[in-house]
Amino acid sequence: MSLDSENWLFNKIKSDYGGSFAHLIDRSRFNRRKRSLFHILELVRKKLAEKFLDFEDYFIIDSMPLEVCKNARERRSKICREAFETSPEKGYCASQNMYFYGYKLQGVCSGVFQSIELTKANVHDATFLSQMKTQLSDCVLIGDKGYLSSSQQLDLFHSTNIKLETPMRSNQKKLCQTKLDI
Repeated sequence: MSLDSENWLFNKIKSDYGGSFAHLIDRSRFNRRKRSLFHILELVRKKLAEKFLDFEDYFIIDSMPLEVCKNARERRSKICREAFETSPEKGYCASQNMYFYGYKLQGVCSGVFQSIELTKANVHDATFLSQMKTQLSDCVLIGDKGYLSSSQQLDLFHSTNIKLETPMRSNQKKLCQTKLDI
């Protein structure tokens, strides 16, 4: 329905389909139930991913910024600052050409999400690739220019036979591409 507000969605369902959904639970109750069932939903997602993994040879890897607060409030923000290991950081998103304060959501999918990780915003996309060695093997990973790293590409290829395909930068020589083809 292209509604980007959960509150708007619940109100629209009640107004447009009032009789059919007369016993629809409140939005807050729905969210509490959804949170309490998270571990079960995650188990179902992992089982589905395992079943699809047998048939998949191609995976897409990408990241997106998760902004905690605006940059102007970054020093005053106390969100998730209890421990250094989990505290948000300042990062840069090249696709949106912006600095942000928060985290990065890293995902690997092939129709079903194989892996979803939350990293600090200042963690480079290429460093996330080292975790793929334990999760995937004998496949092709398709990523954007943020995952360009000839050393990571060679390591993935030699250790678990994962071929990483990324578009080359305009000023990049073809040396990295020919190393993997050898």
